Amino acid sequence: MITDPEGTVLALFAAFCRIGGCIMIMPGFSSARVPMQVRLFIAVAVSMAILPVMWTDIYPQVTGKGHSYIYLIAAETAVGAVMGLVARYYVLGLQFTGTAITMLMGFASPPSSDVIEDTPENQVTSLISFAGLMVLFMLDFHHVMIEAIVQSYRAMPIGTPFDPQGVLITLTDSLAQIFMIMLRLASPFIIYGLLFNVAIGMVNKLAPQIPIYFISQPYLIMGGLFLLYLGIAAMLRLFGDGFALVMQGG
Repeated sequence: MITDPEGTVLALFAAFCRIGGCIMIMPGFSSARVPMQVRLFIAVAVSMAILPVMWTDIYPQVTGKGHSYIYLIAAETAVGAVMGLVARYYVLGLQFTGTAITMLMGFASPPSSDVIEDTPENQVTSLISFAGLMVLFMLDFHHVMIEAIVQSYRAMPIGTPFDPQGVLITLTDSLAQIFMIMLRLASPFIIYGLLFNVAIGMVNKLAPQIPIYFISQPYLIMGGLFLLYLGIAAMLRLFGDGFALVMQGG
């Protein structure tokens, strides 16, 4: 039985601010393909599920706050947005890796509509990005995000002043870790593109009268696609394994 309806509503809204801020930016749920009502209902459902578990951490901090409750709402939304931003950086890193792989293999086809967002994107980049996001959903990455939200009430308790320096340090460390993971994913294609272009440049120096660009481009694309065929399974496996590490580090 609810003895304090007003405090319960305030506590639920405080939990919704942190969870809603995370879902607002979190990859997959924040996609333009997902209706806004669906995102809202997911955030409300998760907030109602988490509130009984974190009741002792949330309820005492929202009762009797007065006008300071507005600052608490802003701080909770910012904390949730930072957590969602770390996960979004990870998926954006894979999208950037896909763009780099496309350039290294010479697959410069006209961009088409993206599967996840409304922006135009290359077909290979869309394939890699969508496959990586699908792997995250298959590995229940949203469960990892919900667990991270629950653990964040221990690391960043509700009611404490917002720490912009700590947030910037967290984002910087996460970006550094994401960069190293994405560099590992793209390393075979970086080596392939470098060796292929160096070899083609040497051939062009030996026979400058041959239009080497038009001759080498089909072989560059064919070798890049074959390398992608051989390595995409290991790439997605490393991508899925690195997500939990980034979230734990963040």
